[in-house]
This record gives sequence, C-alpha cells and structure tokens, in this order.
Amino acid sequence: MNSTYKIDSSDLTFKALYKIISENQQLELTQEAKEKITSCRNYLDAKINKESKPIYGINTGFGSLYKVKIENDKLQELQENLVMSHACGTGDEVPKKIVKLMLLLKIKSLSYGHSGVQLVTVQRLVDFYNNDILPVIYTQGSLGASGDLAPLAHMALALIGKGHVNYKGKIQKVKVVTKELGWQAIQLRSKEGLALLNGTQFMSAYGSYLVLKSYKLKYFADLIGSLSLEAFDGNLSPFDSLIHMVRPHDGQVKTAKRVRKFLEGSELISQPKKHVQDPYSFRCIPQVHGATNDTLEFIKKTFRVEINGVTDNPNIFVDQDTIISGGNFHGQPLALALDYLGIAMAELGNISERRTFQLVSGLRGLPPFLIAESGLNSGFMIPQYTAASIVSQNKQLATPASIDSIVSSNGQEDHVSMGANAATKAYRIVENIERILAIELLNASQALYFRKPLKTSPFLQRVLDTYRKEIQFIEKDEILHYTIQKSINFVKHLEIDIEELFD
Repeated sequence: MNSTYKIDSSDLTFKALYKIISENQQLELTQEAKEKITSCRNYLDAKINKESKPIYGINTGFGSLYKVKIENDKLQELQENLVMSHACGTGDEVPKKIVKLMLLLKIKSLSYGHSGVQLVTVQRLVDFYNNDILPVIYTQGSLGASGDLAPLAHMALALIGKGHVNYKGKIQKVKVVTKELGWQAIQLRSKEGLALLNGTQFMSAYGSYLVLKSYKLKYFADLIGSLSLEAFDGNLSPFDSLIHMVRPHDGQVKTAKRVRKFLEGSELISQPKKHVQDPYSFRCIPQVHGATNDTLEFIKKTFRVEINGVTDNPNIFVDQDTIISGGNFHGQPLALALDYLGIAMAELGNISERRTFQLVSGLRGLPPFLIAESGLNSGFMIPQYTAASIVSQNKQLATPASIDSIVSSNGQEDHVSMGANAATKAYRIVENIERILAIELLNASQALYFRKPLKTSPFLQRVLDTYRKEIQFIEKDEILHYTIQKSINFVKHLEIDIEELFD
C-alpha cells in the first residue's frame, strides 16, 4: 500500500519530494489546507457580492484586456473561456513524470489559501494525481512570464472535462475517463481559471525534477571519475584535503572527500606512480565537479523557495482584507537558475568526455582504444566520438534563454523570462549528461580489466561487479550501440540513498 504525503503549510523539501516520487506516495489535503482554501473562497465570494468596482482577473478581462469589466453572471463563462483560449501548446508532449510534478506543485501552491479557488477544484487535482490521470501537456507555448499559461491551460482543461489525459497506458478524452470514474466536470467560479493558469508549475516541475536528477548524476560523475582515475593509473595526491583547505570552496572540498572515500582500500591507487602529474580532467575533478556542486546548491535553494510559494495573480489576503495584483508569476528567478543548471551540468559532460579520450589514447600501459588486437578491432574508438558529439550539442543547448525577451499581450507583458525554454533545454542537457557518463563508465570498466591482478577499492569493486552482470568485458568488435544503451540503463536505474545525494 502506498504511503501518503499530507499537504499543509510546511515546506516541501527535496528529500520529501524524492520520497514522494520514489515511493509513489499518494497526496492528501490536511484539514488546515482545506480550511485555508475554503476561507479564501468564501472571502472572495463575499467581496464580489459587496463591491462593484473591477478587480483584475476576477471580474475583468485578462492581459491587455484588463480594462474590460465583466458582469457577475458571466464570471463562470469568463473562466472557462480563459482556459480554452489559452490552451495553445504545441510541440512534444511533456513527459508524464513532469506532468505529475506539475499537478503536485499546483496543488501545493493553491493549498496556502491565497488563490481563491474552490476546495473541490484542488481536490480534483489531488484525485488526478493519485489516480495517475495525467493531462496531455505540450512543451512549447510558455514565455515563463504570466506564469506558464499555455501548459497550465492544458492541465486545467481536464478539470472542466475537455482535452485529453494519459490514463491506464493510453491517451484518452477526459470525458471518457471521468465518465468511467463517475466524476462531474468542475464548474469554475470567478478567479479560478486565472489561479490555475497563472503560476510557474511548468518551469518548477522541470526544475525540481532536474535538481534531483542532477544531484544523482553529480554523484555518478564523482564515482565514475574515480573509476577512470584508477583505470588511468592516476594520482591520489590532488585529492588530499590539505590542498582543498587552502581554497575551501564547499563543493570542491566535498568532491575531494567523496573521491577519497570511494578509493579507500584500493590497490591501484596506492601503487607507486611513474607519473608526477595527471591531465586536468583527472587532477581537477574536485575543482570542476565541485563548481557544479556549488551551482546545484544555489539552484536547489531557488527551487525550494519556488515550490513552496504562491505564484498566481492576483493574490488574496483574507486576514488583511485585501486583494493585490502583482508579478509572482514571473519566472525570471527560475530562468536564470535553469540556465545556470544547464551550464553547470554541461561542464560535467565536458570533463567526462576528456577522461574517456585519455582512456582510449593508448597511454599508461593501456592498449589503444582499449582492445587487445587494435587494428583488426577498432574497439572503443567510436564511443568517444559519440560522447564528443553529445558534448558539443550540450554546448549549443547551454546558450542562455533567460537573456532573451519578447513583447506579448499587446505590450502589457513587455518583459518575459523565457524560463520555459530554459527548462526544456536544461532537461535535454541533463539527459545528455547521463549518456556521456554512461560512455565513460563503459570505457573505465573496460580499461580496469587491463589492470589485473591489481584491484580497485572494495566499494568500487562492488559497483563494477554489479555493472558486469549487465555489461561484460569486450574482447573483439561488436555492435556497441546495444552496449552503450545497457550502460545508460545502468546509470539511469542504479539507486542512490538520498542522504548520499545531498551529503
């Protein structure tokens, strides 16, 4: 039976988020959350009935149409029109794991009671999440400014019985699924459409997913880099704590410490060395990997604030008896963080490919291209090409999106973050890093075979033994595409304790 995560006013941490995802936890609104949502809705209803002046997004048009006053008897139609007209996404479908995070983060944002939605609306989002009913959403369409309007509109369509969802392994019309479950479409009331569409949950879901995956890949980069260091007969001295205490960047210190821990008890690393220095791709692992680690810390902090915030507009403050129109939907903090994430993770790929290059170069007693009969066999010549190609693509993808802007909504929305584009670019970069590291791991494991009978550390040997169950030593040429795919799957599915990731 799945455990349950209770939605309340406390912060959603990344450790909790990791647990929600890995354990496939169900969601439940606490009584506190229900009361806040209901209180805010009741306040808004009373406010509309009492006052005749226009309140942006509640009884007005939207964007540059903010001056158009809408009569009370048209407010439900206004909300549904808003959802339908803004569902303009195109391109690839958003991965289901990201859509599920979008649902979670929208529920969390609405639960604080500053958005004016009905309790039944939030509960339906919870039901979608718990039943794996995932709206079909598209990657293109958001400027990351007035919130993620187009993607969130596709999510909101499902609430009003329109559009399509992924359910039970196939794409179905929402009406078919809700009829099967005996659910009625939600009748949106004033402000609800805007509460659902305004918000940064597209960017936040991508960012949250990428934070968790990037920490995992940073751990693997340290681990695989340690294996490559062993395979290259490298020196441990650049990882000595004395070096790092005189330039104590936190990530640098942590990376060196982690590598030293990985290599405890290694025969290979402790044997006498013929070479005084190693190439930078080995010697500077603490400095390069560490810089990425420090970047991830900044990004994690940014997204933790975001996923625990209220990002629609206007915001309703019941206790202060006021409704304020502002700009919490603007994605600039996320756009910058996502661009920074892309750059930092691309660098892990850069240095990984250089280690792969060194391993296949026929240096330090290793055979050229890590094959016994090179010439007759090309061995591991071309996987390095593949890694180099992916690294180059990452350099192109790492060009910042956040420095761009474009005027929209007839000039009302005259500066936008492009954070959604930053998110989808960063996603591609991080997926690419997984492939680059998997290729390095393939090369390092092959190279270590030629170091026998000397052994690596007990810890790294256990990792290698597990890897060897899937990917065996290659004696002569074979189709390496399949081998690379197996290596990628190994990296993708090898679980790491959450405490190790955020250590």
